[in-house]
Amino acid sequence: MKESDIRPAALFDEYLRLCEKDARTYFAAVPRTPVSCPVCDTPGTPAFTKSGFSYDVCARCDSLYVSPRPAADAFEAYYTTAPSSKYWATTFYRETAAARRELLWRPKAELVADKVATLCSRDCAIVDVGGGYGLFAEEIRGLTSGEVVVIEPAPHLAEICRSKALRVVEKFLEHVEPADLPKRPSAFVSFELFEHLHDPRRFLQRMHQLMAGGDLFIFTTLSGTGLDIQLLWERSKSVCPPHHLNFLNPRSMATLLVRVGFEVIEITTPGKLDIDIAATGAELVTDRFWRTFLRYADESARAEWQQIIASTGWSSHMMITCRKP
Repeated sequence: MKESDIRPAALFDEYLRLCEKDARTYFAAVPRTPVSCPVCDTPGTPAFTKSGFSYDVCARCDSLYVSPRPAADAFEAYYTTAPSSKYWATTFYRETAAARRELLWRPKAELVADKVATLCSRDCAIVDVGGGYGLFAEEIRGLTSGEVVVIEPAPHLAEICRSKALRVVEKFLEHVEPADLPKRPSAFVSFELFEHLHDPRRFLQRMHQLMAGGDLFIFTTLSGTGLDIQLLWERSKSVCPPHHLNFLNPRSMATLLVRVGFEVIEITTPGKLDIDIAATGAELVTDRFWRTFLRYADESARAEWQQIIASTGWSSHMMITCRKP
């Protein structure tokens, strides 16, 4: 799989252009408050500034995060009305839906279904937090006998999910109540949402409150210590404010989850695109070894390195499985 298979350059670059414009429109005049590391509670060290957002890195756990940070209500307005958010839902996702279903969501649904069957049961309810276009929910619906519920606060995305006969809770997780959720053992899932969160710890605390003992939480996010992000740093397209605010890593994520009260079952980095992403931006890579590797390595060598990166915890795509005891 190549990055261009799921993120065609022209579509993705237009999305990034809109993000940069929205960053000025929605946040230029919004007051900002310095925040400490979401894991360690310690002040970070300035790393870089991008599109008017400053990022700090934690000296203890290497988490990368935006600080100072605009207030949460500014992000709620942004995600419900901004042109870049609408473009992602109505143009980018529509144009790439078939490829993303085949290459991302179907394999992910099969993986999650197997995990849920092993750790919970096949009739466990699935609660998809930040369900977006509903592709994962559609796929998992055919692999489980349990109820599937989508939590999606963006009105345009919520409507798309409803059009697919999915049960939708149109709220941010922080506003979800137990009455909104299935009254049976559940597996909560969330994909590529964590990096967007205004307050990651508050999100996890609310998730923990909503879950019953024994419920699972399976989610993916970006690891800031992953290869392509480390190589490209502020020039990485994954570092995309105001969307991507938090880049934890396998070690810091485990620490945060335990602090909140979760039992960590597994943290992996099953990424497939680090080498391809780095190669696409090779002219921006300053490390001499990697510049040489990306210039001369053949497909076989690139695939072997990608497998090593993923299996040893150094991909930028991170998958976490945890449980409420």
